[in-house]
Amino acid sequence: MRLRVAVDATPLLVRPTGVGGVTRALLRRLGRHPDIAPLAFSVSWNGRGRLPELLPPGVMAVGRPMAARPVRALWRRADWPPIELWTGPVDVVHGPNFVVPPSRKAARVVTVHDLTAVRYPELCTADVLAYPDLLRRALADGAWAQVPSAAVAEELRDHFTVPADRVVVVANGVDGVPAAPDGAGRARAGRERYVLALGTLEPRKDLPTLVTAFDAVAADDPDLGLVLAGADGWGADAVHTAVANSPHRDRIRVTGWTDDQARAALLREATVLAYPSLYEGFGLPPLEAMDVGVPVVATRVGALPEVLGDAADLVPPGDPDALAGALARVLTDEAHRADLVTRGRQRAGRYSWDAYTEGMVALYRRAAASGPGATP
Repeated sequence: MRLRVAVDATPLLVRPTGVGGVTRALLRRLGRHPDIAPLAFSVSWNGRGRLPELLPPGVMAVGRPMAARPVRALWRRADWPPIELWTGPVDVVHGPNFVVPPSRKAARVVTVHDLTAVRYPELCTADVLAYPDLLRRALADGAWAQVPSAAVAEELRDHFTVPADRVVVVANGVDGVPAAPDGAGRARAGRERYVLALGTLEPRKDLPTLVTAFDAVAADDPDLGLVLAGADGWGADAVHTAVANSPHRDRIRVTGWTDDQARAALLREATVLAYPSLYEGFGLPPLEAMDVGVPVVATRVGALPEVLGDAADLVPPGDPDALAGALARVLTDEAHRADLVTRGRQRAGRYSWDAYTEGMVALYRRAAASGPGATP
């Protein structure tokens, strides 16, 4: 018998980010999975009515619109309203973005991508700071936690009261980066050679440090450019100020949000991907870069050492000199660069969305068999 699994597809209603990409990849595969009957609901008043057109084949939209702020305020204090009021009877409800609704009978699975809200609250918006209370209540009521890395699993067990065997690691996958016309990335960058950073312009990504590091490298490399590809998030003013104050600002391009085609073009033709994050629970952009043969320089934080292994050059966070040194080595040492490319392709090959989906399906079965709130 197919499991009826209700997935919160709210991340599809906004411009795609990392969480939106994971949710989309999962729903695409659940829609054609022989053992799963997937349903999708949204916790968003602003996106009401748009969900059906955004879902992949095989996934049915259910429920009427609900407003996120008031309903989450209720969920922080009580196990009401239950998700079945929107979905009807289901076996499992999955919240892929830190929040899983209460239920009457359905088993609950919540994805915890990282613990930024607990470890670095100063890097978070007010909405994100509400996640720990919602998560704590769900875990106390027997929800299962899916995490993308062993690093996040350990942090979750350290900061929350949860049975160890209800925290399940299912690593994200890597989508094949779409093809792009030759030269399209370089045209968007305005340079033949460029350092690329992918991701929302927000404090956690520490892009001002990258700008400082780029300035140090660019002083000796007049042909090099820097591309910051991502939508403005909260705190983006600090990034724009760093760019405006750069002596090489004419070689820095801030693209804003990029669609899949533009993102693929920039990624495929980048000289090196820089990922100077202050904290990560997984790290998809570095793996995508590795998959297309682009070397990676990243920070030694969170799950990045676990996920990237020896296939990237890792530096301490917040250290522009170390970041500049690593970038310079990749840009000038051809043997080292080639070694990173080879290691990177091998590393990216370990992660697939098909394996991720099968891991999630196994977790759904396990959760459904245990029943709501039951001990494993």
